[in-house]
Order: sequence, then C-alpha cells, then structure tokens
Amino acid sequence: MTSYLARRLGQAALILFGISIVTFVLLYLLPADPARQIAGRSATAQTVENIRTRLGLNLPLWEQYWRYLTNLLQGNLGRSYLQKTEVAELIASRLPASLLLMAGAIVSELAIGLTMGILAAVKRGKFVDNALMVASFIGVSAPQFVIGILLLYVFAVQLGWFPIGGYGTFQHLVLPSLTLGLLGAGWYARMMRSSLLDVLRQDYIRTAQSKGLRGSVVLFRHAVPNAILPIVAMIGIDIGMFMSGIVVVESVFGWPGIGQLAWQAIQRIDIPIIMGVTLVSACAIVIGNLIADLIAPLIDPRIKLR
Repeated sequence: MTSYLARRLGQAALILFGISIVTFVLLYLLPADPARQIAGRSATAQTVENIRTRLGLNLPLWEQYWRYLTNLLQGNLGRSYLQKTEVAELIASRLPASLLLMAGAIVSELAIGLTMGILAAVKRGKFVDNALMVASFIGVSAPQFVIGILLLYVFAVQLGWFPIGGYGTFQHLVLPSLTLGLLGAGWYARMMRSSLLDVLRQDYIRTAQSKGLRGSVVLFRHAVPNAILPIVAMIGIDIGMFMSGIVVVESVFGWPGIGQLAWQAIQRIDIPIIMGVTLVSACAIVIGNLIADLIAPLIDPRIKLR
C-alpha cells in the first residue's frame, strides 16, 4: 500500500506540473492584455506599461513561469490582479460551497442512476426498461444550463418549492445538485444496466437461484456488489466533469463556489485566480481517482493494488 501510494502521488505531481505548464502557456497566448484590464480603458500607455512591469508581465514566458512555480512550491498561489487578495484565501472561502455542491451532485446521480439501472436490468426488454433508457439518454444529452433553467422555472417559479438562487440551506442545494447529477445519472443508469445484466448471466448467480434464495437476496447481495465496480471507478472521473460543469451551474443558481469565482476571473483576465482554480480542480480530480482506486478492493477483495 505504501509503495502504491508513493507511486500514485509521484504521478499526481507530474500531472499537476504538466497542467500548470499548459495552462500558463495558454493564458500567456491570450490576445487580451491583463494590464489593460486592470488599468481601464482610459489609462495611458505609460500607465499600462507600469502595471505590466509591476506584475512582471513584461518578462519572458519562461521567467514568468519560473517565478510562479517557485511561489507555488512555497504554497503561494499568487495575488489577484483586481481583487488585491491572496488567491489561496479567495479559493478557501469559496471551496466549501463547491465541495458541498459536488457531494450533493454525486449523491443525486448515484441515487437516481443506480436505481434506474437496476430497474432497467430487472425489467429488461419491457416498457419500464425502454422508458428508463430513453430518460437516461435525454439526461445525458441535455445541456446543463437548459436543465438548470427548466428546474428553476418548474420547481422554483411555478411551484415555489425551492428558492430561485442563493446558498445556505438544504433547499438551496437541491436544484443545483439535481442539475449536475442528472447528467451523471444517465451515464450510471446505462452502465449499471449493462454491468448488472452481465453479472446476472454468471454461473454463481444461477447457483444462488437454484438454492432457493429470494430474488431480492440474489440481486442485492450477490449481483449488485459485483456490478457496481465500474461505477466506483467512474466516480473519480466524475469529479473532473463536475469541476468543468460547475461553472455553468453555479452561475445559473448564484452559487458562491469556485466555479463562479473562475468565471468572474476569466471575464477579467485575472490570471492568478484562473491558475489557482485550475490547479485546485486538477488536485480534486487526482484525489477522486485515487480514492476510487482505494475503495475498489474494499468492494471486491480480488482486486489488488499494485
């Protein structure tokens, strides 16, 4: 276990290093000028140049990145160009809201997707199976902002069951979690159906049935634990999908997380915030995949970590 964790952490460090290089270069190649954004439209050329010099934006690319990497290794994510605040503090203040939303989305997609997949597999070829697969296809295909707006219109505006936006209570969490979770639920429903159908054809399932065990016991004690393994592996990948989609959802619902922070930084070309959010998101993806790998042997002892 120790050697496995050491190897995975080394791989994670290399991945984060590569992501930081790619992101930094892409931001450097942007046609927009951060110094001009800070100075304002009416600023003189000399004022813009002074700001560029103060921020080190006039240095060669390699030197800018080296300065950033040196600070990063010391735990310093930089300082926001416009908000004049440490990026680490800004992210730390927004991260709990994003993690709460991500947890709600994972619970939503698992509860909906696994239930749909199990029902579809049990009712294979029947109307319920076809209806659930059509619903899963719609969930996978629909854009998140469309789902979010529809949920807001129906459940917040028309029915008044939930607040239109904001943060702080369980009612605020439900609609944005469902918006993020419905996409994953569609994928999980299809994967669970396919995996469960394969497991139900195995000999040990026939043996359990021939012993006279109840159908529910065979399904939930023998079939589902083995069919759920591909789902566990996907949860870590989903964290990355949520980090990319959370920007849209947080904007629609006014959720004060890092997605909204990133969107504001992109509009203002606030490079330190963009870099900080990107690296934090990448860390979340790496940690999510590692946790999924560690959980898999607990579900199936035949899996060995190497």
